[in-house]
Amino acid sequence: MRCGKMAAPPPPPSARAAGTWGGVRRRCQRLLYWVPVLFISSILCWSYYAYVTQLCLLTMTNIGEKVVCLVAYHIFFMLFVWSYWKTIFTLPMNPSKEFHLSYSDKESLEREPRGESQQEVLRRAAKDLPIYTRTMSGAIRYCDRCHLVKPDRCHHCSVCDKCILKMDHHCPWVNNCVGFSNYKFFLLFLAYSLLYCLFIAATDLQYFIKFWTNGLPDTQAKFHIMFLFFAAAMFSVSLSSLFGYHCWLVSKNKSTLEVFRAPIFRHRTDKNGFSLGFGKNLRQVFGDEKKYWLLPIFSSLGDGCSFPTCLINQDPEQASTPACLNSTSKNENHLFPAKPLCDSQSHLLTDTPSWSETSGKAEKGKVGMSNPALTMENET
Repeated sequence: MRCGKMAAPPPPPSARAAGTWGGVRRRCQRLLYWVPVLFISSILCWSYYAYVTQLCLLTMTNIGEKVVCLVAYHIFFMLFVWSYWKTIFTLPMNPSKEFHLSYSDKESLEREPRGESQQEVLRRAAKDLPIYTRTMSGAIRYCDRCHLVKPDRCHHCSVCDKCILKMDHHCPWVNNCVGFSNYKFFLLFLAYSLLYCLFIAATDLQYFIKFWTNGLPDTQAKFHIMFLFFAAAMFSVSLSSLFGYHCWLVSKNKSTLEVFRAPIFRHRTDKNGFSLGFGKNLRQVFGDEKKYWLLPIFSSLGDGCSFPTCLINQDPEQASTPACLNSTSKNENHLFPAKPLCDSQSHLLTDTPSWSETSGKAEKGKVGMSNPALTMENET
């Protein structure tokens, strides 16, 4: 008889059935998530047919008007579809491996009871990470589903079941999380969809009026023209408010989640902690090269894991920070964080003098001790 490990008994039939049913349910949910996207796509396809065929080709009689409207319409249509596509199919970015706990740290965290031992594990994992936000109790923001220390502005999405960098919200209309990797695309999607609807409503208005004054021939085109105007006007109202709200968010360097729950820093809650001024806030989303601002091409600054911030009060336990925004002003209290930022973000702080590598290395050991007493708290 050969020696060896005893094989695990097969799961009971009830467990197999439950697993099969769970897989079917998840697949059905994933299919249902695409219903809003299919609805928008069907409205877009119908609007193309109604505007190009029924309005421009069959109803308009002036050749010059036809050409101008068709050319302008297709420009708005292509930009709308391009930005919508990029918003849907750009994968949300997740925290890099530096924020994930090592295998040994995860084992220690699971083995030890909640208390000082777990605090020490998280303290060791977070000591060299560029994180400044905390939970409401002042603890390190830790995700026990992804087993990682959350970067600043990162949140766990319950729909995607992942931690998303600079998460704004999960949008059912694009079946995707709107975050660092596709927030610019989402803004352009709102802008171009609004322009698309406004253009249709403006050019369809005179024919909509003719519909009510019996100035159109009695064909099926008249009903497409009527519903096209109603749909364009209705979507214009909703899109204008949504687009205006997100423009305000960009100007203040906030996310939707941060409006409802202001970020908590070591010193206090600061609803404007990430705001660097309108110009720099705009560049953080759209980038430095203005030729890419109006195109759905990724040009945002940074890596999504670290962000420049103005700390209102100097933290006495924090490792020393670089000079203030204006080194000549002794009364300026807005300080930037001491930990290094990625290159594409740090140049936003060009009005502050750079600090030497040697001082950064000397302070590296101090950063881990600057974290507050940790109590593990889950935050989604």
